[in-house]
Amino acid sequence: MIKLTDHGVFLTPDGQLAKGCDILKEDAVKNTMAYSILKAHNQSGSMEQLCLKFDALVSPDNNYVNILQTARAGGLTKFPVPYVLSNCHHTLCAVGGTINEDDHVFGLGNARKYGGIFVPPYRAVLHQYMREMMAGAGKMILGSDSHTRYGGLGTMGIGEGGGEVVKQLLSKTYDMKMPPVVAVKLTGSPKPGVGPQDVALALIGATFKNGFVKNKVLEFLGEGIHGLSVEYRMGIDVMTTESAALSSIWCTDGKVKDYLSMHGRESDYREMKPSGTAYYDAMIEIDLSSIECMMALPFHPSNVCSIREFKENPEKYLQKAEEEGQKIKGNSGKKFELMNKLKDGNLQIDQALVSGCSGGMFENIAAMADILRGCAINGNQPGLGINPASQPVYLDLTEKGIAGELTVAGAVLRPAICGPCFGVTDVPADNQLSIRHTTRNYPNREGSKPGQNQMAAVILMDARSIAATIRNGGALTAASELDVTYRNPQYHFNPEIYKNQVFDHFGKGNPEEKLQMGPNIADWPEMYPLTRHLLLKTAGAYEGSVTTDELIPSGDASSYRSNPEKISEYMMMSRDPGYVKRAKEIREMDRLRRQGNPSVDPACHKLLAKICGETGCGVSDITIGSLMAGTQIGDGSSREQAASCQKVLGGYANLANEYATKRYRSNLINWGILPLLTEERIGVENGDWLLIKDVASAVESGAKTITAELLDSETGTVKGSVNCTLGELTKDERMILLAGCLINFYGEK
Repeated sequence: MIKLTDHGVFLTPDGQLAKGCDILKEDAVKNTMAYSILKAHNQSGSMEQLCLKFDALVSPDNNYVNILQTARAGGLTKFPVPYVLSNCHHTLCAVGGTINEDDHVFGLGNARKYGGIFVPPYRAVLHQYMREMMAGAGKMILGSDSHTRYGGLGTMGIGEGGGEVVKQLLSKTYDMKMPPVVAVKLTGSPKPGVGPQDVALALIGATFKNGFVKNKVLEFLGEGIHGLSVEYRMGIDVMTTESAALSSIWCTDGKVKDYLSMHGRESDYREMKPSGTAYYDAMIEIDLSSIECMMALPFHPSNVCSIREFKENPEKYLQKAEEEGQKIKGNSGKKFELMNKLKDGNLQIDQALVSGCSGGMFENIAAMADILRGCAINGNQPGLGINPASQPVYLDLTEKGIAGELTVAGAVLRPAICGPCFGVTDVPADNQLSIRHTTRNYPNREGSKPGQNQMAAVILMDARSIAATIRNGGALTAASELDVTYRNPQYHFNPEIYKNQVFDHFGKGNPEEKLQMGPNIADWPEMYPLTRHLLLKTAGAYEGSVTTDELIPSGDASSYRSNPEKISEYMMMSRDPGYVKRAKEIREMDRLRRQGNPSVDPACHKLLAKICGETGCGVSDITIGSLMAGTQIGDGSSREQAASCQKVLGGYANLANEYATKRYRSNLINWGILPLLTEERIGVENGDWLLIKDVASAVESGAKTITAELLDSETGTVKGSVNCTLGELTKDERMILLAGCLINFYGEK
């Protein structure tokens, strides 16, 4: 089904192995599509160390307020490139009174003041709007949402934390080393009933856990592409985020030209393919004809098996997921159960949803109508909710009668929102199982709260198999099991919706515009630069992966992201409810230290005195901060709050064997948190003290190694040490860490 080649290969432009190749590797790397796009956007003059500027930017309403506040603090005067402010995450998140709509008013004011593009609520999810109106061949788009992926249209999209968007707004660059490029060769054609989510899940299952494509660019080529519609390509592409890839790019053809032409943007098309025999750092081969209908079991998109495999031994898969869910929920309250979903050997689901940038596209929904024709979803079986990805999609489903067919069958079509994808709508009941064509099924991503003895779970599937399961009364069914005639209607885009309703003010900003700031919109608290030494107390120590959804949850908590102090109260609430209290206690120690008062913590007071005596420094030369330690930290979303909340709570360093993604590590740096890496087993526990002497000097000089001394809290003597690195840092990144955060760095300038 999928073959991985873990070494460099030379391929011809059509994806064939180049035999008798006499081209040098250093020349062949220049023939990839990725290289040509990166070169066109690079400002450094060196293709080894890239400094990129993007053609457009995009942010959703659950993080654009923080981004705009940071950029304004850094001296923002106008948006230098088109910046789309999308209002698709908080449209139905009725939490905290007026605060969601206050954010929208603030966003619109910024679009007026600085010259932005404002997409009002319910018109489109951000990535669908970018596909329809902004993406084009050879472009690069940066978004503050991790699923910023437009490779099927020839655009390299990168999802990053808000700090990187801020840099672009201030006409700075996105800096990184030239990433490895992995060829993804597609052959064959999908079987009837197999959709883009099935291909995507198969790819994720083959590559995520082994880190095969982590922080790399996927370059899709091969004859299999041309048999896929553009929407099918986009459905695969958007899910490459879950493989931990940095970005993606696809060969383009006449179908892409037709898609862009239909959207009034034919000038954004050009044929894209490798310019000659190209060198790739690795290769993935996918025979589309061998892909089955797939499912990703709780609680990660990489927990993949085929529906056929699951049905052959459902107890094995369900028991594992049940055990994992029980660990997440803990032992309080009633038991978390999934095994009871087996009825006469068949898995019976409780809820079904198709939504967002991955599920809500026209072709997915049209195929569901074909599968559900003649079906009646009564109130005694699982319901089916569908969120088309944009109003233009909804309009065409209506005009072609597809929306009517689905409505008569019993499905409920709703506006274009991202809610079901991150837990602010359609939360299942306690102990229920939902099947969804969305992007993620992390713990609590569906909106349950284990800390309050609520626990639910999600299985990711393609829209087609979701419709087949609903047709079968909620019993798990692969779409390939049914004999369905697919009509394959052609989508028609009506430009009048966006023309009439989207506020496109790019290049027309009014500096005199007064911004309206609701009561929940708060400025960032003061953050402090590194001092000479760093004394860390461990506020959280964890085995295994710590995801961004655990660091700061999605769902209704995200409504408070415009208030740094308030949102920080939610940090680690599902994984470690005691984290916030411990971090605040450490933050208070540093506040007292800055005021010159003795610490309320006897151990801290004793350690400060000992360090001052041994190094000849004063208390003002020692920063006290909290530390988070873990095997792997940062899998998942690009949300910067996963780092900013830690900093607001007084965090100054993370210690890990691995950071799951580049975007999370970038978030740490931009918020002045040292991204310490070690190959050693991390043996620290909550309450342990570590001292990094001369930390400011080490950061400034780019020291290769940093030693963190593990201190005895009673005597202050060194009882062990951890050898660390900070990885590779640019000069600006070192200066940001020294300044204490990106805001301070720009303030100094």
